[in-house]
Amino acid sequence: MKNVFTTAAIVLTVGVLGLVLGGCGDNKEQNTVPARQANGGKQYGGIFRVNEVGEMRGLDPTGINDVTSHHIAHQIYENLLDLDENLQLTPTLAERWEVSTDGLAYTYFLRKGVLFHDNECFPEGKGREMKASDVKFTYDRICDARAKPRGAEYFKGKVVGAEEYFMATQQVMNGGNPAIQGVSGFEIVDDYTFRIRLIKPFGPFEYYVALGMTYVYPPEAVKHYGENFFQHPVGTGPFYFSSWTPDRECILQQWSKYWGKDDKGNQLPFLDKIVFSFMKDEKSQLLEFRQGNLDECYRIPSEFFPEIVGENKKTKGEYAKFTLFAVPALSTQFYGMINTSKEFSDIRIRKAFSMAIDRERIIKYVLKGQAASPGHYGIVPPAMPGYGEVTPGYTFNPQQAQKLLAEAGFPQGKNFPPITLQLNNGGGRNLQIAEAIQSQIQENLGIKVQLKQVEFAKHLDEVDAGRASFYRLGWIADYPDPENFLNLLYGKLVPPNGGISPINTVRFQNESFDALFDKALFTTDRDERLALYKQAEKIAMEYAPMMIIFHDEDYRLVQPDIQDYRNNAMDRRVYKWIWKKPKSE
Repeated sequence: MKNVFTTAAIVLTVGVLGLVLGGCGDNKEQNTVPARQANGGKQYGGIFRVNEVGEMRGLDPTGINDVTSHHIAHQIYENLLDLDENLQLTPTLAERWEVSTDGLAYTYFLRKGVLFHDNECFPEGKGREMKASDVKFTYDRICDARAKPRGAEYFKGKVVGAEEYFMATQQVMNGGNPAIQGVSGFEIVDDYTFRIRLIKPFGPFEYYVALGMTYVYPPEAVKHYGENFFQHPVGTGPFYFSSWTPDRECILQQWSKYWGKDDKGNQLPFLDKIVFSFMKDEKSQLLEFRQGNLDECYRIPSEFFPEIVGENKKTKGEYAKFTLFAVPALSTQFYGMINTSKEFSDIRIRKAFSMAIDRERIIKYVLKGQAASPGHYGIVPPAMPGYGEVTPGYTFNPQQAQKLLAEAGFPQGKNFPPITLQLNNGGGRNLQIAEAIQSQIQENLGIKVQLKQVEFAKHLDEVDAGRASFYRLGWIADYPDPENFLNLLYGKLVPPNGGISPINTVRFQNESFDALFDKALFTTDRDERLALYKQAEKIAMEYAPMMIIFHDEDYRLVQPDIQDYRNNAMDRRVYKWIWKKPKSE
């Protein structure tokens, strides 16, 4: 999943923030909600306030490819399976599942009695029971070109009939009905059994039903809201959608008819409400957290990191009262270089740019140590479970960088064409890193780089369309398999006509890489598959398709009254378990 964090540069005062957030700083609402006792000493009630530094683009699962929208959607919708704190698949809408011995059929046995949220799209506004037909509708829509899905490539060429259905719907974009009604490989066995049939075995497929795009929703909502469905989500999750004020806040309410219970028999969720705010300034976010107006602070501003977190990864000083979560993330921050562009078509130039960057210096002086490791390795993060030794990449070597640049015909950067580094707007660490890289390329290569900050959504669109030859981006794993990262280099995902390429944005193409990657994809033995991934990654890194800057470590602060906060290395947040301990305790 694309990871584009935005921050602003100005530190706002508490008074101004109160105006911006429409009362975010007022805790009276939290304190006046009467707590209700639950089994095991837990409490019902309260409001959980969390800020997102990125904008929410929308809540239609077919179009979600940013972390902010995913964080919010994950509270509203549910998948057949989910990933727990240890990145293990766990039953959600499916009580259990089976995989055929030949690896071609995945069968999911659905929970009975799961209700969609009450919504005006249903008769009398009452949500109905979710059934296998809803799962099929959801999965068919992922492969329906008319829905402008971002995830069709996950199923095309893998699921029986997915490619055919996509092509059929693509041909009738201007009206009419496709000749094929749905994906034949998405099967309704009965009301509570759903089956997926594959063309051939595909190792990582087990994780696909936990992807954000596979959140299950009812056809009534899509029909009722039409193009505005992204603003009116309807799911089965522990919280239902209440309101969304762009650039300000999104409010979710407790779903009282949620099917889930905890190990004490308590009905989930415990919280009455979740309020997401959208402050783009990490410093202001930290200020609001310190004042008690936010329950969670994700992304500690780099300049404050040394005074908050000690060498033992424990909070210190005035921050010692807060709970700190530190998790090496399945995340890679990189600078893309379109491999077919006039600036970066020469492998020597791409290598020179990678060798001109002192990543350790950036981590020490810009990030203040807030990272898992410098990007001296491949695209797969070191935290990937079971992947073993990391793949060598590029280290700081300005002399070799200058030599390569001269060999490419640009000694000391002379006559190199004007170059622009594009990043999403705001400030914070993204801008600070970009400024450091801008300076290092100037100093070590003699090449001037202009920085261009672009509004969040436009940045993603321009990157996908190939209109930004040099750009900042990041990738957070959608599932814990190296394939999810190596996909970013899979040549077969580059459109032949130079169109939209939302996954392989650098447009890297290499037959040897693709051959090994293909072989890995259809290898069911995990150890063998991982070995093939490793071979493919080594080939890709020889061509320097992108600048790997660093691999993340997630640091977040949580208020001391917040209990049972759960998160994992993929930043998959689940708020249904959270309960708030009374302040007096």
